[in-house]
Amino acid sequence: MSQRRIPTVLALLCAALILSLSAPAQQPPPSSGARILLLPRKIVSGEHSTLAVLDLNGRLTPGVSINFSNGDRVTTDATGRALFVAPLNPGVISAVLAGRPGRVYTTILSPMEVSSTSIEVSAAPRLASLSDRFELTGRSFCGDADANKVTVAGRPALVLASSPTSLVVLPPAELEPGDASVVVTCNKQDSQRFVVRFLGLTLQADSSPLAPGDRRTLKVRVRGTPTKVGLEAHNLAPDIAELTGGNPLRLSSSGGADNTAVFQLTGKQHGTFVVSIRLLPTQSPPRP
Repeated sequence: MSQRRIPTVLALLCAALILSLSAPAQQPPPSSGARILLLPRKIVSGEHSTLAVLDLNGRLTPGVSINFSNGDRVTTDATGRALFVAPLNPGVISAVLAGRPGRVYTTILSPMEVSSTSIEVSAAPRLASLSDRFELTGRSFCGDADANKVTVAGRPALVLASSPTSLVVLPPAELEPGDASVVVTCNKQDSQRFVVRFLGLTLQADSSPLAPGDRRTLKVRVRGTPTKVGLEAHNLAPDIAELTGGNPLRLSSSGGADNTAVFQLTGKQHGTFVVSIRLLPTQSPPRP
């Protein structure tokens, strides 16, 4: 698999908007840039699972060490992912990027809890972003991410992380806002077809340099639905700027034909400011 940028967020980075897939990188990102660990929410005792690591620009990052709380350790391969076997004892386990703060937790289930003779999707988002990953919950998925086939509107999506009960998926780049049918395939079995509405999120902001005391408005425009949607902003450089209202900050869009949400920043010192804005994930039984 060629190296790709995974557009996990709407972000202002050096006052530049990061929104779409980049061309394959000439050089993979350095492991020192790893920032985001994608770990399936639930894994199955003794079964394979796949995790993924991204850098701040959303690129899959090879050569990154991940330490589990039980003492296990894995390193991402050339694709920026790592295949591992879940511990045998059911319970909660955590993982952390080596040398980085912040833990990601997952629950180890027993095989009896998730046994199934057919592949099924029990929970999926009703709304998802065209430029961000989304999660699926179910049974009989493949623990090896590349052994799963997920199609969205008939186009192949990229499975970033996986376990027999959880998938983290990036939608294909060619999609337009609106409803799209999704099918999951593993071991020559297909799930029932279900529908997810994909939304386009675009960020409008003044790109001039930020100085101490400057106020900056970040407007997110939502395409694909007239209903209000939840958005969450994370200030990734709090020493440079302050996000008005807290960090992270959750807001609802206005709804209507001009469906927008507005976030405010105030400069604290000269430097690069980075704000990520994501659609709040929602899970419910899949919509046929």
